[in-house]
Amino acid sequence: MLYFLGRRIISALSVVFVTLVATFALFFVAPTDPAGAICGARNCPPDRLAEIRAGLGLDEPKVKQFTSYLEGLVAGRTYVNGGVERDCAAPCLGYSFKNDRPVLDMLKERLPVTISLVAGAAVIMLTVGVTIGSMAAKRRGTAGDRALVTSTLIVSSIPYYIVALMISLYLTIFYPILPRGQWTSPFDSPGKWIAGFVTPWLVLGLVNTTQYVRYSRGSMVESLSEDYIRTARAKGLSDRVVTYKHALRTALIPVITIFGLDVAGMLAGAIFTERIFDLPGLGQLVLQSLVNYDLPVIMGTVLISSIFLVAANLVVDIVYSLIDPRVRLS
Repeated sequence: MLYFLGRRIISALSVVFVTLVATFALFFVAPTDPAGAICGARNCPPDRLAEIRAGLGLDEPKVKQFTSYLEGLVAGRTYVNGGVERDCAAPCLGYSFKNDRPVLDMLKERLPVTISLVAGAAVIMLTVGVTIGSMAAKRRGTAGDRALVTSTLIVSSIPYYIVALMISLYLTIFYPILPRGQWTSPFDSPGKWIAGFVTPWLVLGLVNTTQYVRYSRGSMVESLSEDYIRTARAKGLSDRVVTYKHALRTALIPVITIFGLDVAGMLAGAIFTERIFDLPGLGQLVLQSLVNYDLPVIMGTVLISSIFLVAANLVVDIVYSLIDPRVRLS
């Protein structure tokens, strides 16, 4: 087990490093001008442009820039903005000259909002999807099963942002049946925190539930047709034990793979939900940074998003090894 985890952790770290190199090359090695984007290329005085380039270290060789960036991740860096030195504590993901703040500080403020949104939606998405999908698999071929599959396909064919926008307009503004989305720290007021996320949780969770109904149903149908399930029934085990203890455990393996990647993807890009329900999360920060050409913030967000994806894959591998010992022995 330790050897299995060690291999997976080394593989995850190598992927993060490659992503770091690719992200740095995208913004600082490619033929772009981050200093011009920060200052405004059309109306930027040459002395201010040179100052920003010196503050970001863009006047140094590319290799030196990259090593300085790596050193900032470990030991922090010092940037110069307007002739004033600005400290960026480790791990330094860059410095936003637009906001005059370290990128990591901005991400720390926005990350709890996105985590709160995704965590609640993920619980709804997985529990409801697996439960309904398992029930449909047990009743495969019935009218209810066909109606359920058809309805999930119809809902999945509608773009998510249209569903979220319609619910936001008609159920929270025109007819205030559901509470409007708002951010309140759970440490300040747990009740207001839940109330502010009820509608975004339901929208993001239930819309994505449709695909998990289909995933769970297909996986459960395959598991229920295996030989060991027939053997378990022949031994006299109850239908509940056979379905939810034996078949469901095997059926969850492909579902967990998709779930881990979906959660990481939602953390990295819950842009529509945060924009529609006015939640100040990472999605809102990305949109604002794109409008302001705040490249250090965009680069930091891309790096954090990649770490989420790699971490999700690592967690899925670990869960795999716990559910099915054959995975860690292969």
